[in-house]
Amino acid sequence: MAALTVAEALARILADVAPVDTETVAIEAAHARVLAASVVARFTQPPFDASAMDGYAVRAVDVASPPALLTVAGEAAAGHPFQGALGAGQAVRIFTGAPVPAGADAIVIQENCAREGATVVVREGVADRDHIRRAGFDFEAGTPLLDAGRRLGARELTLAAAAGHGRLPVRRRPRVAILATGDELVLPGATPGPGQITASNHLGVAALVAEAGGAPEFLGLARDSRASLEQHIARAGPADILVTIGGASVGDHDLVGPVLQAAGMRLAFWNIAMRPGKPLMFGRLGAQRVLGLPGNPVSALVCARLFLVPLVGALLGRAAASDATSDALTTVPLAANGPRAHYMRAVRGRSNSGQITVAPVRSQDSSLLSPLAEADCLIVRPIDAPAAPAGARVPILPLDL
Repeated sequence: MAALTVAEALARILADVAPVDTETVAIEAAHARVLAASVVARFTQPPFDASAMDGYAVRAVDVASPPALLTVAGEAAAGHPFQGALGAGQAVRIFTGAPVPAGADAIVIQENCAREGATVVVREGVADRDHIRRAGFDFEAGTPLLDAGRRLGARELTLAAAAGHGRLPVRRRPRVAILATGDELVLPGATPGPGQITASNHLGVAALVAEAGGAPEFLGLARDSRASLEQHIARAGPADILVTIGGASVGDHDLVGPVLQAAGMRLAFWNIAMRPGKPLMFGRLGAQRVLGLPGNPVSALVCARLFLVPLVGALLGRAAASDATSDALTTVPLAANGPRAHYMRAVRGRSNSGQITVAPVRSQDSSLLSPLAEADCLIVRPIDAPAAPAGARVPILPLDL
């Protein structure tokens, strides 16, 4: 099977993906969820003309020529409106957020006033109509505020609550079953035996799934035997995505693909023209999508960032933006690239002129996790890209979502 480009592989992975079903949750539980329907304002905000300043609500005509002496008719505070209407020669002491009394059309800030018992002297300045936040100044009832597919963060939740929503329709979190494979692996915290290492890839993959909005579930460590793989794969059950880590190549001990195909998986591809991460497998097991990541730690996480994150996003009904690149100026020369796209681990910076710069980390060895932890982005070197001198613009992909 010929190696696919990254773009071709991603297109096949995302083909025919339909968003998962919808559920309604309390707004307090909606953080980081993805809207399944647009949010429309139920209320007008602000619902009344409100003062933007502490001062006095007045009729502009009464204070057109300061100093002006006015009778204080009462007080208006947030949650405690003045009852009645303002008459000629009157003022109402008002505080920020309070409803503007009927009859008032301007606010004089308190710094320009002097209170003397039941009267107030407007000493200087002008009455300012701009100190009144008009009803509907932010939005009116019926205004569309948030589109379906929007992820709900602090700003979105605050807006939805202000618009009168206590519950929100969101996409169910896609269930992602994660299976690590290999006789050499032990769980974190255990002491490795001879020839063994600590399993860590599943934790990084699960974290990416959660950050993308999915619900990760670790199936455990499967050994390099058909029986163990069959037993663990069966635990994936109704998961939307089954992610395997390791054993997806074509060596004598790479049993994941054959076991999955024997279980009914229709293999789409297993070979990508990229580094790190050439042996990437994708297929369908009934309605379940199966993504086989390389066992190499850096390859597993880079491939999860490139392919698994967009797949979770598609299941959530989000626009495909997670694979979008931007440009930065490389601070060092980059060698010409070969027949596989190279995703170089790198760190962003900023030049003296304020432009975004980027530099590869100290090593591009795909088995090293410490340089990956230092990186915050990937320099994308396309297939057969020519050498790039220092100062050239190169595409970069953020590692953080």
